Amino acid sequence: MMTNDFTISLADLIRKYSRRWLVETEIAEQVDFFHLNRNSSGIVVKVDFDLTMTILSHNLYRLFCKDFHGYSHCAAQTILDKFTSAPGHIHVDNGVVSVKLKRKRSLPILLGHMNAFNGISYPWLGNRSIYFYADSTT
Repeated sequence: MMTNDFTISLADLIRKYSRRWLVETEIAEQVDFFHLNRNSSGIVVKVDFDLTMTILSHNLYRLFCKDFHGYSHCAAQTILDKFTSAPGHIHVDNGVVSVKLKRKRSLPILLGHMNAFNGISYPWLGNRSIYFYADSTT
């Protein structure tokens, strides 16, 4: 680290640069994973929409995994690979939606989180209840 501020203590200098590093890491993740630098149009309204959707997506990934022990600070690509890119089968029968997710190493964490939503009736699903299970196959 280089600085021309000779009055700052070493501890404060390290804290200052660590906060900057976290911000730079978040920006790099948004550029790489969410393609922040590839806006769909030169029209200002569409660019603003792209930026808004990028930041919203990033924040949704953060909210999704904030309660997952050991995964709360993972990169978006890791969250996608471990949790949201989980193949499975959906079966709708007599007012019940069954979601059977393929077995993978991170599935117990995901099912533990999704158990809070088991049995709840959702009006936007025609008052059907959703249940999440581990599939018997990998």
